[in-house]
Amino acid sequence: MEQTALFSRLGVALAIGLLVGLERGWSKRTEEDHQRAAGFRTFALSGLLGGVAGLVSLDAGGIFLGMSFLAYAAAFTLFHWLEATTDQDLSVTSVIAGLLTFLLGALAILGDINLAIASAVAMTVLLALREQLHRWVAALTWKEISSVLTLLAMTFLLLPVLPDRTIDPWNALNPHEVWLLTILIAAVSFAGYIAVRLFGDRLGIVLAALAGGLASSTATTLALARMGRAEPSPTRLLSAGILLAGTVMLARVAAVTLLLNPALFGLVAPPLAAAGTVLLLAAGLLTTRSTQDGQASLSVDNPLAIATALRMGGLIAAVMLGAAYLLQAVGSAGVVAIAALSGLVDADALTISMARLGGGALALPTAAWAILVGVAVNTVSKAVLTLAAGGTRIALPVALASLASLAAGLLAAALPYW
Repeated sequence: MEQTALFSRLGVALAIGLLVGLERGWSKRTEEDHQRAAGFRTFALSGLLGGVAGLVSLDAGGIFLGMSFLAYAAAFTLFHWLEATTDQDLSVTSVIAGLLTFLLGALAILGDINLAIASAVAMTVLLALREQLHRWVAALTWKEISSVLTLLAMTFLLLPVLPDRTIDPWNALNPHEVWLLTILIAAVSFAGYIAVRLFGDRLGIVLAALAGGLASSTATTLALARMGRAEPSPTRLLSAGILLAGTVMLARVAAVTLLLNPALFGLVAPPLAAAGTVLLLAAGLLTTRSTQDGQASLSVDNPLAIATALRMGGLIAAVMLGAAYLLQAVGSAGVVAIAALSGLVDADALTISMARLGGGALALPTAAWAILVGVAVNTVSKAVLTLAAGGTRIALPVALASLASLAAGLLAAALPYW
């Protein structure tokens, strides 16, 4: 390793110690000097010591680094034990922070320097947010904790073992993708619950709709519609959230088209903009009028609603199979007809396909109409899903606004032909 690189990495090891020491020294600023086991300078030296030990181990071997760490850990722990017996402080946080600072200093020399820096920043943030994290944990209910654990199990235990390929004769049903969408539905439901709890009904639903719409407007629609089953519930506000998610979907389609095929974007942009404007105005109107829901407020007993997510995932899988069967029956009758069937499930996959084909194997106007038809069908399908998951009260405003947006989009698409 070149000398310049060694000095740079050693500087990073010292900087890691300084960063952690700054937080530890500030948190213990009220204590007198020589009354604490470790402060700003000690942590800075710990990072530098780890870096030097890693540097020496390049020639002396890994056994030297291991022995150095054990010696450091013994001394550091001993002094903290003496401090704990004097102050009756049983916290082991500073000990763990000191050991990790040493190891990150060594990692800065021997491994990925960016990983060492990122880990140091993450550790410092966790240390600095001690009070906030303790308050947050104390405020959690068992239902919320079990919801988080269930969502983590769905994501990190079950998702990796599912086959990421189609398993049906029509080459349509991918268990990995279906389960991923089920996770999205559950995650958006939980995120909406947390947002409402933190920010209140109105701002919470708006934030959940905007963030959820970026991931999956269908999942967001199902999650918000499920909340509308509660009696009473602010149905206007939930309808507005669903329309906002639909607006984000239209913006996402436009952005993907612009990135992949700017020429095609010029054809689809006016209809998408017109439809999105109508949805946005309707969402704003419903949000403004949501105060007329009186004392109605969201009260979600189950933050995750895993059963609902599973049922909706099964429904989506059934729709995918049905659409694939119909596609096989239709054959090559037309790209637009196929786009309409694809729009029942997903608008993004259709958009990407048309953007890649438009102007090449497929004429630009045909590709544009395929995207617009698919988006229109997707919009209608979300209104139907809202009715199925949330009932008439929440679905009626969504359906009326969706029809108005489709009319505006159709008018904008037809103007060039007049």
